[in-house]
Amino acid sequence: MRFRLLLLSGALACAPAFAPSALAGDAPVTGSVARQAAPLTLERVFASPSLNGPTPRGVQLSPDGRYLTLLKNRADDRERFDLWGFDRKTAKWSMLVDSLKLSSGRVLSEAEKMQRERQRIGDLKGIVSYDWASDSKAVLVPLDGDLLLAGLDGTVRKIAGTTGGELNPRLGPEGQSIAFVRDRRLWVAPVDGKSAPRAISPEETADTVHWGEAEFVAQEELARMNGFWWAPDEKRLAVERFDEAAVGVVTRAAIGADGTRTFDQRYPAAGGANADVSLWLMDADGNHRVAVDLGSDKDIYLGRVDWARDGKTLYVQRLDRAQTRLDMLAVDPATGKARVLFTEQAREKSWINLSSNYRFLDDGSLIWWSERDGFGHLYRFKPNGGDAQWQQLTKGDWAVTDLVGVDQKAGRVVFAATRDDVLAGQVYALSLKAPDKIERLTDAAFDNKASMDSKGQTLIVTRSADAQPPQSYLADATGKRLAWIEENKVDAGHPYAPYLAAHRPATFGTIAAADGTPLHYMMITPPLVPGKRYPVFTYHYGGPTANVVHKGWQGALAQAIVAKGYIYFALDNRGSENRGVDFASAIWHAMGTVEVEDQLAGAQWLKTQPYVDPKRVSTFGWSYGGYMTVKMLEAHPGVWAAGIAVAPVTKWELYDTAYTERYLGNPKQVPEVYKAAGALERTGQIRDPLLLVHGMADDNVVFENSSALIAKMQGEAVPFEMMLYPGYTHRISGPKVSQHLYETMFRFLDRNGAGAGK
Repeated sequence: MRFRLLLLSGALACAPAFAPSALAGDAPVTGSVARQAAPLTLERVFASPSLNGPTPRGVQLSPDGRYLTLLKNRADDRERFDLWGFDRKTAKWSMLVDSLKLSSGRVLSEAEKMQRERQRIGDLKGIVSYDWASDSKAVLVPLDGDLLLAGLDGTVRKIAGTTGGELNPRLGPEGQSIAFVRDRRLWVAPVDGKSAPRAISPEETADTVHWGEAEFVAQEELARMNGFWWAPDEKRLAVERFDEAAVGVVTRAAIGADGTRTFDQRYPAAGGANADVSLWLMDADGNHRVAVDLGSDKDIYLGRVDWARDGKTLYVQRLDRAQTRLDMLAVDPATGKARVLFTEQAREKSWINLSSNYRFLDDGSLIWWSERDGFGHLYRFKPNGGDAQWQQLTKGDWAVTDLVGVDQKAGRVVFAATRDDVLAGQVYALSLKAPDKIERLTDAAFDNKASMDSKGQTLIVTRSADAQPPQSYLADATGKRLAWIEENKVDAGHPYAPYLAAHRPATFGTIAAADGTPLHYMMITPPLVPGKRYPVFTYHYGGPTANVVHKGWQGALAQAIVAKGYIYFALDNRGSENRGVDFASAIWHAMGTVEVEDQLAGAQWLKTQPYVDPKRVSTFGWSYGGYMTVKMLEAHPGVWAAGIAVAPVTKWELYDTAYTERYLGNPKQVPEVYKAAGALERTGQIRDPLLLVHGMADDNVVFENSSALIAKMQGEAVPFEMMLYPGYTHRISGPKVSQHLYETMFRFLDRNGAGAGK
């Protein structure tokens, strides 16, 4: 699965209530920020309202660009979200759907719960997603198993014939029909409710067969949640079918405070069978069903599926199991016959990073993201271009991180990248006629991300800085701010205002790895007293597809740790993102090696600083970071004064195919790689204090990872401490539970001589 980057995650779990501000220009500060700082405690960090301030989620523009919609959580229930809309013409906000008023109270099905877990929204209530109608007059809203169509005139009606438990509802491009998955079949219904929903996929006898859904690894590892795709004219659909009969069954225990439940789950563990996936084309009534030719090799991943704008071609991205080759297939929707349009090949001893950063244009060309030159960049592919099929649009030792939008009429491409600073993302634009001339659209003083409407006219920018929690605003295509969505200014009324005077700025630099590679670090220190040495709390994640060092808002938890008297330190080791293929591929078939050595370089550098107590440098990590903690203590006894491992992976054979094999290969072919990468072989070498933490209902890094580590260390008489959380999954969070977790961690450091004593 896609590893959760649980960077001090408890602080992010307490989302604030969001009151939409009027979309106007800069508002004047209504008061002055307190000059004398209040003490920042762990209890306050995890309480409400969030010290991050109000931050909207699910921000979208209507297809015609007039309306802005977002999900707002309630002041009295931070986990329940309602749908709000802003009319840019009248400058008025309105609640489109009151989730509490319209809730059926129905308990979500197990399938819905599992899908939300894959989407990382399992703790949210009310409205968690919505889908705009093509005419911009209504919004489709799933709510507690019901499907509601909310009109901008204030009307709300239930889609006729829905019974609850519908998954992945999607309005057709023409707005006349809706499709959804129910009881493992794909259903289509008219939006007007004049006839009942009709199952258009065949009825299967085996309960392992699913139509219209994405299989587990697609959701978890390939960031593909959907399993059906409407044709532009709404007359035909591409539909996934998968059969997981060959996938192994695992029994997962969820140990709670009041008992234990067990779940038998089809789980494709590394080296085992994946689901048998196929793709079909059919009319909206289920007729004229044909199979898409995905090739003779059936052990592949269905990466992405897209219709051409004219509906005459279906584009399918086929990824081999080793994830070293990606084929773009052009499929005839009438016959299912496919041809390879082009192929991406991974560099030797590396892998393909599947991406959603591509866009098909009306002229038949394609804007495509690729790492073929060693960094993630944009290209234009022209199928009929002859020798000039490929045009590289961006280049250099920096990475494009997102294709934000395309204005086809103007021939303009907007994208996010690390061109100016690998630690602070910016939004840029280029002309297809003169791509060498790149224009920055955002403020370099902030770390920026953006999305855009389908026509490439309006930007939604989200940004943050060291002492500025996330802000969001609307901008035109040139980057000029039109209006704030949420300014989130840290003024007198902001939740963080009482602590701003004591806010400590983050500083950044580089440390040389053993081979000389520069590694970026971030550090926050208390006010340093000459001659005094301080303990260091180091945070690491360490795994692929993630970074922890950036120049945006670091969060209140880091500040609370510094307020306790620690230096807060983080370093991005080799294997992490945005530094190019060579930097990331250092972990290929070598997890738990180069990352450990890079973190060692960070610890050794810290110990040379005159303000650091070399005997009180501790380390903490969650998930892949927890795995790293164990590997670090095993490899280098005596370097870290103590280590904290939350939900660590200890046996990679327990993890799924798509994630694990991408980096380590197939365990049936390279068992020695898995043995070396695991965290159980060298536990006897641990000499330093270790605190092991795990949620006892973890469905991501299952508890068996920790129980295996516990048994191994007990059998070797290796001392360690442990804190378990009954009923909690991979995300151990909540106002009091998060407080308990971090207070447990700091008491552990104090007991073992690595703490600040506060």
